[in-house]
Amino acid sequence: MQTDLSILVIEDDAEIRRMLVSTLAAQGYRVEEASRGQEGLRLLPACDPVLLLVDLGLPDMDGGELVRKLRAQTVAPIIIVSARQMEAEKVAAFDAGADDFVTKPFGMPELLARVRAHMRRRGGEQAEPVTVVTFGDVMLDLQKHTVDKGGAAVHLTPTEFKLLETLATSEGKVLTHRELLRRVWGVGYLERTHYLRIHMAHLRGKLEANPTQPRHFLTETGIGYRFQK
Repeated sequence: MQTDLSILVIEDDAEIRRMLVSTLAAQGYRVEEASRGQEGLRLLPACDPVLLLVDLGLPDMDGGELVRKLRAQTVAPIIIVSARQMEAEKVAAFDAGADDFVTKPFGMPELLARVRAHMRRRGGEQAEPVTVVTFGDVMLDLQKHTVDKGGAAVHLTPTEFKLLETLATSEGKVLTHRELLRRVWGVGYLERTHYLRIHMAHLRGKLEANPTQPRHFLTETGIGYRFQK
């Protein structure tokens, strides 16, 4: 089913680009494509995409610089399509404003699931602000400042609650270590990643059915964390 929603693909590998364009078009999206960063920047205003897929390994621009320039012009989600060995570049891209990443080689079902998650999040942002978040047997009430698991109240420290709120209101979005530390602890704590590890372990212990195999509080190795319902 054709929609008016547009996705911009910036990818220099012609085979991957063709695969992305054909798959997204089959899902009903209008797809604009670019093989270079500068070309993508030129297409962006007219395309007005609801989502962007961006390769970090473009020949004409640094990945972080490209994401920063894209983010200055759009609030649409930016999903990085990147090789596994480029973790430092991924972190720089997230700090520049990227929302998510898919590692090459990737399966199209995984990519489409990420796209759908960001479309749901986009729809939610256009609706009333979220006050209650449910996942598994957990209910988080942001107005009442309460957390229940299986119908029983769960005690969280103020820091644990702030971390949970930050993650739960950014469903599907990768939050870097520095972003979480800034939002939960403040700018003076950007290098205190051990704080984050300790409190994430506490959240998983209190809210995950199996803390050693978390379903909701996911680690993105070397980058940060992602919350999923």
